[in-house]
Amino acid sequence: MNRTGSSSSSVLSRRQGLTWLAGGVALVVAGLSWQGSSGVASAAEAAVTLPPPAQDAPPAAQQGLQKIVFAGGCFWGVQGVFQHVKGVTRAVSGYAGGPASKASYEIVSSGSTGHAESVEVTFDPSQVRLGTLLQIYFSVVHDPTQLNRQGPDSGTQYRSAIFTNDAAQRQVAQAYIAQLDAAKVFPKPIVTKIEANGGFYPAEAYHQDFLTENPRYPYIVYNDLPKIDNLKKMFPQAYRVEPVLVKRPA
Repeated sequence: MNRTGSSSSSVLSRRQGLTWLAGGVALVVAGLSWQGSSGVASAAEAAVTLPPPAQDAPPAAQQGLQKIVFAGGCFWGVQGVFQHVKGVTRAVSGYAGGPASKASYEIVSSGSTGHAESVEVTFDPSQVRLGTLLQIYFSVVHDPTQLNRQGPDSGTQYRSAIFTNDAAQRQVAQAYIAQLDAAKVFPKPIVTKIEANGGFYPAEAYHQDFLTENPRYPYIVYNDLPKIDNLKKMFPQAYRVEPVLVKRPA
């Protein structure tokens, strides 16, 4: 994740921050004050009130646990949001869109592997519909009109993309994008790409549950905690207080 907005310094900046966190040294950014999720600074991307999808996956395609992969910038925030959604049983940060041999943070950060930082969401459709997940994704998780970037992060690895596992998911996602574009709910066209899920590769352990484990990390405070607040305010029926974490049982 590019913490400075410059792709050439993103890895160094991130490594420094993780080193400081591991050493227990407080991180301070001038002008930012963190007092929990209710007192954070403004987010890089504002949430947008959206209509629900007019088309959802048919009941026959919604039996048993389902998986879908979302990419929308830094996977810390994407994972953090979906971990707070009722009906989501697991949300794993990782890489999609590129080969297994290059699915590591150090290589993906170059932007040359074809991967996107992504989150594989496992959900129970009897508790949360695919359409609701898509509504949250486009409304709260990220700005779908930004091409190959989100907030301070730029590069194809931060692209907006949905990696679908079957034709039903693809059809619902495509229909919702068309619906939102036709309604002109965003000032610019949606650039989200629908891609076939050719393989999802979990990210390194230190990336998992990063938002929950590091709520005072400046990048999290500024860019991601507001997304959790927006989820709670805009989707109260879907919000769960305790996140479903990767590193411990739900």
